[in-house]
Amino acid sequence: MKRSIALLSLAAFSLLVAFFVAALVACTSGGGIAFAPPTPFPAPTLAAEYNTTTALSHPRGIVAGPDGNLWFDEIGVSKIGRITTGGTITEFDTTTAASGPHDIAAGPDGNLWFTELSVSKIGKITTSGSVTEYNTTTASARPAGIAKGPDGNLWFTENLVSKIGKITTGGSVTEYNTTTASAGPHGIVAGLDGNLWFCEEQASKIGKITTSGSVTEYNTTTANSSPGFIAVGPDGNLWFTEEVASKIGKITTGGTVTEYDTLTASAGPHDIVAGPDGNLWFTEANVDKIGRITTGGTVTEYNSATTTNSLPTAIAVGIDGNLWFTEGRGDKVGKFLP
Repeated sequence: MKRSIALLSLAAFSLLVAFFVAALVACTSGGGIAFAPPTPFPAPTLAAEYNTTTALSHPRGIVAGPDGNLWFDEIGVSKIGRITTGGTITEFDTTTAASGPHDIAAGPDGNLWFTELSVSKIGKITTSGSVTEYNTTTASARPAGIAKGPDGNLWFTENLVSKIGKITTGGSVTEYNTTTASAGPHGIVAGLDGNLWFCEEQASKIGKITTSGSVTEYNTTTANSSPGFIAVGPDGNLWFTEEVASKIGKITTGGTVTEYDTLTASAGPHDIVAGPDGNLWFTEANVDKIGRITTGGTVTEYNSATTTNSLPTAIAVGIDGNLWFTEGRGDKVGKFLP
């Protein structure tokens, strides 16, 4: 009896194998049962570009606002721009002429806050377009990057005087010295560890400052790498661009640095942001490309503009889940589908 059952099971198994073999042969020969290949995910593409309203605007920093629009700096004409996800652009004048707005961040108060590189001021603009400006404590500070801190204040870098500034939503400014003189602090972001992390482009270091003002610095692996902008990755690490070295860097909150080459030589990676797909996305200013890097370090690059020498500069994620970026020489704002 057991022998009969065993023979029956073997026969059933043989029939099952024969069926799959026949199906495989039929699939490869063009007849019979066919198994559809997996559908590939669509490649990221440039969806649209929108001209700024004012010529020679040279848009730079960009951020998603609390109103669902994207807000950006126009360093060439001293205006703040607003673009809807449908592509409608409105521009607002800063209070000070030739102010050189450079970077912009969404504040904890529902307003947008921006640095004014040329006049050493911090600006605030409401979503209806009303602008207020505040002086930095140090003259000729050249504030560059700005970010919302975990303490409810705005934190910014002072590129020329190697200081980190803090401004309350009421406009009170405090400044802290970096450890290295002539460090040239630039981009800044709030880390998941409760500290602010910033790039020191002249010193090729990454700095960390606590909300009480204590500074620690870490060397990048490559000398003269010129780190520019920094973002929090989906892995909890800090990811930053190295413009001169054409690398993307990663630093843990413990200070361990890893670097990855871009695919194109002299790409000049500028800004970086965590994308909606779990990867990091960055602009390559020198070669008109948008780069993507996985948290494992795999880099892919895509063309970013319809014209050459457009200078893709800053990048942000919109409320629509798309990547929005500024074209500093093209005087455009681009939308990229990740």
